Amino acid sequence: MESQNITPSDPKTEEIIENKELNIWEALIPIVALVGMLFYNVFFVFGDDALGGSNQFILLLGAAVAAIVGFFNKVSYKQMMEEVARNVQSTTSALLILLMVGALAGTWLISGIIPTMIYYGLQILNPTIFLAACVIICAIISIATGSSWTTSATVGIALIGIGNTLGISIGMTAGAVISGAYFGDKMSPLSDTTNLAPAMAGGELFSHIKYMTYTTIPTVILTLIIFIIIGFTLDTTGSPDITDQLTAIGSAFNISPWLFIVPIIVIGLIIKKTPPLIALLAGTLLGAIAAIVAQPDIVMNIAGSETLNFNTAYKGVMKAITVDTGVETSSKELNDLFTSGGMNGMLGTIWLIVCAMVFGGVMDAIGALARISKTLLGWFDSVFGLFASTVVSCLALNLTASDQYLAIVVPGRMYAKAFKDKGLAPENLSRTLEDSGTVTSVLIPWNTCGAYQSKVLLGQPGMVEYIPFAFFNIISPFMTLLFAAFRIKIKQLNGSYLKK
Repeated sequence: MESQNITPSDPKTEEIIENKELNIWEALIPIVALVGMLFYNVFFVFGDDALGGSNQFILLLGAAVAAIVGFFNKVSYKQMMEEVARNVQSTTSALLILLMVGALAGTWLISGIIPTMIYYGLQILNPTIFLAACVIICAIISIATGSSWTTSATVGIALIGIGNTLGISIGMTAGAVISGAYFGDKMSPLSDTTNLAPAMAGGELFSHIKYMTYTTIPTVILTLIIFIIIGFTLDTTGSPDITDQLTAIGSAFNISPWLFIVPIIVIGLIIKKTPPLIALLAGTLLGAIAAIVAQPDIVMNIAGSETLNFNTAYKGVMKAITVDTGVETSSKELNDLFTSGGMNGMLGTIWLIVCAMVFGGVMDAIGALARISKTLLGWFDSVFGLFASTVVSCLALNLTASDQYLAIVVPGRMYAKAFKDKGLAPENLSRTLEDSGTVTSVLIPWNTCGAYQSKVLLGQPGMVEYIPFAFFNIISPFMTLLFAAFRIKIKQLNGSYLKK
């Protein structure tokens, strides 16, 4: 029988579920248990492989702990499952978008669109402004690929080598690479974190990206200014040699500026406020056509055929859309860059979202999110306080759970309704999650991102030489707090902005 102390949520209004019998310490038990299990799982056992499934299952274990707390506070199993179902249903659009993003990445790879972006991006190197150029190059490539990790492990390594030949500190170069890579990762619709943040906050992908520009563009401009100033104070020697990389790309793909027509059309559709699924589908199909026209040899190779006909083209394109594909070049360093998981590559993130929705749904059903939110709002009874507590929570999860995805998922589910309670649009939360959760993960040596980037760029996990120079990542959380403090572009649910 359902407890009379529970106020059920209305799926239309998504009001917070209150449980008068639950106190703040009971509400925190599942959070503490989840963080503890995640910390052990990532730090002591699986490390970088934790997202292979173990973290997802631990989210379910966290939901089980929350359910036990709920049973002791007279919340029925039926109520919990109903709220889980509502939570999962609310992410349907985000899950479909993720699948379509994977599809688009596949066709944009085999069509040469992504390689063309990289080819022209590499040519803007200049010794005097080398560090700023690193930021721009990595930003372009990360936007094109949606992956800061892949950018660092490919072009990033090449830039480290070039920086060494110029006599530039490896820490400086790595900081510039990471700054650009995380800017692109954060702003790319192909990025899993860029899709994850609005899914957790209850927002929409392209609105989220547009809203992020308010804090992200000033941050990257400041970053570029700092690196330009540093660049003019350095004595560089030699000149960057990217001939091998350009030759490798040019020999594997038919590079042409005409390929930019496809992303320009997609950007135009987005500006015209075309629904994201339609815009991404159009981009995928246009990428498929471009692949058949511009890269017939690649399409035939993926299809395993020596002739191009309808069946071959169909098979090659469908494989790129749905499963892992790759294009080999003469440069081993670039081969990892020219791979795509297609729709299949997005399943890990989809799995994570579904498990997060289970945890969030149970936490909501037992009244824990309401209790935590009310307590936090009591401590931070202002708009700035809500933003500040979100930033602190994201940083705390990056420090303890050691994973940027969980630093987005857990605060996202905790604060989504608190922001609504304040009359603030979900874009505020999703932007704050990215400004403080996504980009700061790499600043923590034992976080999966910090360990990975230090290993790839510096040669050993836990090395911290790049941290003082990852200016974009350092400035981002302060920028979002600055905007909150002065009420700059703080959007309300009714579409208007808070007055300063």
